[in-house]
Amino acid sequence: MATTFDNPAALLEAVGRDLGHSDWLQIDQERINQFADATGDHQWIHVDPDKAADGPYGATIAHGYLTLSLANLFLPQIMQVENTSMGVNYGCEKVRFPAAVPVGSRIRGHGEVISAEEVKGGVQVVVRMTIEIEGSERPACVIDTISRFFP
Repeated sequence: MATTFDNPAALLEAVGRDLGHSDWLQIDQERINQFADATGDHQWIHVDPDKAADGPYGATIAHGYLTLSLANLFLPQIMQVENTSMGVNYGCEKVRFPAAVPVGSRIRGHGEVISAEEVKGGVQVVVRMTIEIEGSERPACVIDTISRFFP
């Protein structure tokens, strides 16, 4: 269940707040192949299960950028801002990929509000999104996402 803020200004008091977890999402080969088609990245470690079985991970793995892009799916599951006219993705400050995501893995997002400040007409918030792999000590991806919300 998402942490809900009544309005953008409420984010200013949320620095340090844990936003909880998103739902789990299973990463299947079809999703990996669709991402490969969308981006043109058809490297064998992602799209050739037979060759990847003999590779360093024993199976295909999700593209790092596929994992990163799923922050867009997970963020609204962990945080909602009400009474806004618009919310926009403003970018990322840091992105890291500590662990690969083997096909068949389940991942989810966990969020924490790192900073919030007033910007012209609204509030900018940085949420550290940690994309966890079920059963793994290391996360798949850690992203400092930047969003802007306007009342």
